[in-house]
Amino acid sequence: MRIVVNTRLLLKDRLEGIGWFTHETLKRICTQHPEHEFFFVFDRKWDDEFIYSSNITPLSMPPQARHPLLYYLWFNYSIPYVLKKVKPDLFISPDGYLPLNLNVKTLAVMHDLNFEHYPQDLPPAERYYYRRFFPRYAANADRIGTVSEFSKRDISELYKINPDKIDVLYNGANEFFEPSEEFTKSETKNKYADGKQYFLYVGALNPRKNIVNLLKAYEAMRENHPDVVKLVIVGAKMWRTSDIYQTVHRMKYRDDINFCSRLNVQELKNLYGAALALTYVSYFEGFGIPIVEAFCCDTPVITSNVTSMPEVAGDAALLIDPFSVSSIADAMLQIVSSDEVRQSLIAKGRIRQKAFTWQKSADKFWDSILKTVS
Repeated sequence: MRIVVNTRLLLKDRLEGIGWFTHETLKRICTQHPEHEFFFVFDRKWDDEFIYSSNITPLSMPPQARHPLLYYLWFNYSIPYVLKKVKPDLFISPDGYLPLNLNVKTLAVMHDLNFEHYPQDLPPAERYYYRRFFPRYAANADRIGTVSEFSKRDISELYKINPDKIDVLYNGANEFFEPSEEFTKSETKNKYADGKQYFLYVGALNPRKNIVNLLKAYEAMRENHPDVVKLVIVGAKMWRTSDIYQTVHRMKYRDDINFCSRLNVQELKNLYGAALALTYVSYFEGFGIPIVEAFCCDTPVITSNVTSMPEVAGDAALLIDPFSVSSIADAMLQIVSSDEVRQSLIAKGRIRQKAFTWQKSADKFWDSILKTVS
């Protein structure tokens, strides 16, 4: 079988959620199925780190698709050019984008439809592109993969897609994430939190991640707890971050908040391992990889009771209402006040993490590939 894959989000040291899914699943699929040929299409010069095995042929096709107009050009001109030359049995798009007219079978992985529910959170051009074209991608794809039962229902109901056409391919967590030694915990606290205990947020800084309510909840928690507890926020700026920094400027405890940009995996693992808890209080997620990464590091989790997050967390997290500052603050107070609560969540997280591994994701993805071409 000859398979062409859109790999434009495989960027060295810049993997986000969809990039991690692409990297972790394709690495396993390509090495475990050497009898098949894979053609990876990048929108710039590729890094050899992502050429996992000898059955992969990398191709670089301009333009760099990082704007709606360039998305359109890349998927409707560059990708069809490759498909015409390679003549594959299947085109896979791990980020859900597809050419509009193809004579090749297609498998599109659509991670979530946040832009349909909260369009105001995106820049106008992105919003217009997603809402205009993703319904067409969903209709045209031979099969669709997604990363939670929640997203499967959402795609099916919103775009009127037969649920039998949609496969759930849960995300996983890198095996690198594991509990930290006490010495490493102490070093990490000294480096990022002046030696104090801290809550941790991991993820991009955009509106749906609900950072403003997290900051307000942190302030409320500090008003009701005598000890200094820090807040460490790890993530790259995206769009509409002014509300975040305006909120910080007004805060009494702003000097106890540490904003870090994107960090390497080693530093991220250390931060998880030393944190009091992960505070992942987004109001919309297709999955929420940091939840599972925290479980792997023996870190308690506070997360939201909406969209996919209860499905991923199970009984191993404190579930909060992301639209209620007091709900988030109460959960943070439970964590700082009760070691019994923390230890119970850690024990449950150790069990829950086993449901989500990248090998399981890759196996489900391969099953979906076989269904698409059958």
